[in-house]
Amino acid sequence: MILFVAGTSDARELAIVVNEAGHNLLTTVVTDNAAIEMRKADLDVYVGRLTSEGFAMMIKEKSVQAVVDASHPFAEEASKNALLGAKEAGIPYIRYERESQTHEDKGITMVDTYEEAADKAFMKKGVIMLTTGSKTLQTFTNKLLNQPNIRVVARMLPRKDNMEKCDQLGLPQKDIIAIQGPFTKEFNRALYKQYDVTTMITKESGKAGSVDEKLEAAIELGIEAIMIKRPKINYGNVYSNFADVLTHINDVIKN
Repeated sequence: MILFVAGTSDARELAIVVNEAGHNLLTTVVTDNAAIEMRKADLDVYVGRLTSEGFAMMIKEKSVQAVVDASHPFAEEASKNALLGAKEAGIPYIRYERESQTHEDKGITMVDTYEEAADKAFMKKGVIMLTTGSKTLQTFTNKLLNQPNIRVVARMLPRKDNMEKCDQLGLPQKDIIAIQGPFTKEFNRALYKQYDVTTMITKESGKAGSVDEKLEAAIELGIEAIMIKRPKINYGNVYSNFADVLTHINDVIKN
């Protein structure tokens, strides 16, 4: 049995590959929508956040032989908990992460933290579009909302909890774009023009996260872009392609 930490489209694809290779796995996701996609692929799924203790307990209960962590590059807490849970249980931890890309030569402002991104945006003023999700929204609203010469427009998944969070933080409805990607460059261009965006903030999510389409549209329109770098975690065994992950799994699990 493999405990498979998922939650993204490429994680689902990898889970299918591992399953078709003959390995039994239990996937874990955070949202009900992600669980539906897993079940469509006939994959067993656990829905909910797990602490390191939760991972260790599930590993023991399910007789898990290895943990494959294919969570989002910015799901830092999930990765750390999975890594620690596997270590506590004494089983292999295998990390799949989307290949990173280089963006500095495109004139993109690279920052290490969400706070730094908010500070940079504050200095730039204008219409600031956030494409960084809802989890860190408060970092930006605390710094930017209701400030002179600044309008904050937030693009995020159309989930009820996200809308409730926007309401709690005081983000006006007219400044919320609730929609699910991926988006083409042309769609991003249209959205930037509709809102007269002057600065766009994104994360280094990789090609699978449609970052290129965001950046290309911004560059063509002369919009400044701020990109948050991936968190630095010492994963140990980390791969950026499915074949290497499967090879490692086959080395540690003999069916």
